[in-house]
Amino acid sequence: MTDELRTHDGLTLRYWSWSRNPDGALPPVVLLHGFAAHARLNWEGPGVVEALVARGRRVYALDARGHGASDRPHDDTHYGESLMARDVRLLIDRIGADEVHVAGYSMGAVVAVLAAAQDSRIGRLVAGGIGAGAVEVGGLDTRVMPPELVSAALTAEDAADAPERTRAFRVLADTAGGDRLALAAQIRAVHRGALPLDRITVPTLVLAGAGDPLATRPEVLASAIAGAELTVLPGDHLTAVRDPGFAEAIASFLARG
Repeated sequence: MTDELRTHDGLTLRYWSWSRNPDGALPPVVLLHGFAAHARLNWEGPGVVEALVARGRRVYALDARGHGASDRPHDDTHYGESLMARDVRLLIDRIGADEVHVAGYSMGAVVAVLAAAQDSRIGRLVAGGIGAGAVEVGGLDTRVMPPELVSAALTAEDAADAPERTRAFRVLADTAGGDRLALAAQIRAVHRGALPLDRITVPTLVLAGAGDPLATRPEVLASAIAGAELTVLPGDHLTAVRDPGFAEAIASFLARG
């Protein structure tokens, strides 16, 4: 099932929902995808949605502004993870639940952290695909993925002309049918300040691939969030989500709430 959400700045966002014999005793789950992906690619394909609905969860997944079936403006002022966190709070309003659980990956993890620091309705949190950079840099680890190089990769006329270290994001954007100018606007507006990790007081799982250059030393992030747990899976930033343990780790952690 799909529906639309109108943002405070006039964008129309698309979100997806799934359920099968939902257990009303368990909070709904909100899933937030990574940069250049979209809700179904990040969560339905790897089996996360199925793992959750099989446990009686009602699941919602938002196509972030600039991604998937949501509006894709090319103006940088419409982007940044802080605005995306505001969109998440609007979706929670729409869901109407007193409590939700939130899982985010990569860009979505940064959005999830910002939302959880601001919204007491988020009762359990999964932050995947980020590591020490979220503590030491704040948000995206720009030491590994400089925004100017990602923007150059996305706006190059030919993928072969994209900077090699960021070419994978150009390939992902093209494979996912992304609007490369919208994605470039998001990467230019990427969150650069300190994340309010000390304000995260809910049970949290940090989830990272062992070979993920964007989530190195995830134990640093787990240590910065009170009581956080850490799970490390095989794979890098793009392949860890396809490991069978990825969906199981998320579903089993959220089931404890």
